[in-house]
Amino acid sequence: MKRSTINQIMADAAEMIRSYGFQLPPFAFWTPEEFQARRDAAQALITARCGWDITDYGAGRFDEMGLFLFTLRNGRLADLQRGGGMCYAEKLLISRQDQLSPMHTHVIKAEDIINRGGATLVVELYGSDDAGQFAEDRGGQVMCDGVARTFGPGEKLRLAPGESVTLMPGDWHAFWGEGGDVLIGEVSTVNDDETDNVFREPIGRFANIEEDVAPTHLLVSDYSNWLR
Repeated sequence: MKRSTINQIMADAAEMIRSYGFQLPPFAFWTPEEFQARRDAAQALITARCGWDITDYGAGRFDEMGLFLFTLRNGRLADLQRGGGMCYAEKLLISRQDQLSPMHTHVIKAEDIINRGGATLVVELYGSDDAGQFAEDRGGQVMCDGVARTFGPGEKLRLAPGESVTLMPGDWHAFWGEGGDVLIGEVSTVNDDETDNVFREPIGRFANIEEDVAPTHLLVSDYSNWLR
């Protein structure tokens, strides 16, 4: 993806988020230079990889397969492992109309996926085999706003604004916006996007970036290069 495209996606996303009455935290709008200047004080943000995350899954077709994310807060895996402390995470996502977030599951993370506003969010579901692998012939059970719902293999949930689904490790899922763009909330256990995303197809989690202009704001995938 070109950096100029990423900058524009950030600007458009910030405007959409504001239009639904949600304000991003101050660090969202730091310039790269401001982030560098504050990196010692902001180590918790950097370590938790809070911030902007825009991906085309390495495929170079963002409009068809991609996702906007902003990690608002993220806990510590060590706390999760010992069973106490900051064991949660929160994100905002934007799924554009017909923009696929491809089939995947998580090993550790349980998550609530919430339609915060916009169009319909379609979530396609499959179950796992006994080894936790994708099973095209298995369904399962999820919670939709606290109510149990059994799903068949490949069943598509359609979530209107205000509706949600709770996904556990081993619940294979893909999603996209139907009829327009969707603002999504994600509330989960501690999130590790580098190791805890298991895709059905061998694709990348992060975009390859062509630096045609300077970044407006840093992506979480920029931190290792910019904030050493």
